Amino acid sequence: MSIAAVTGRRPLRFLMAGAANTAFGLAIYPALLWSVPAFRTHYLVALGIAQAVSLCFAFTTYKLGVFRTRGNILREFATFASFYLFNYVANWVALPLLVEIAQVPPVIAQLGFTVALIAGSWFWHSRVTFRGSPEQP
Repeated sequence: MSIAAVTGRRPLRFLMAGAANTAFGLAIYPALLWSVPAFRTHYLVALGIAQAVSLCFAFTTYKLGVFRTRGNILREFATFASFYLFNYVANWVALPLLVEIAQVPPVIAQLGFTVALIAGSWFWHSRVTFRGSPEQP
């Protein structure tokens, strides 16, 4: 199979991995809130744990399942994480405002961040994180 044919399937694999990552990310935060009573008050601790676990899960699915790169794992992870770090900072600032001031339930507020993250992540990861790394068929 040619590189072009395999690369042409990359957007579909990205959407599939994104669906898995989104489902995982959306599930882990409420699961932590609902399963650990202390997290109902300390929802930002639950958010931090959910984000760290979700980051590692997402990196693995994108690296192995979508872009299929070899080597450069430290550079790729640092670049991958930098995209999410920016989003996490915005999330950590906005979530308390939405929950405490606007009275939006934490799960609903988090869902809004996920929607914006999906579009931005394709552009960042395809053009920055996994750039120039030949895909292995």
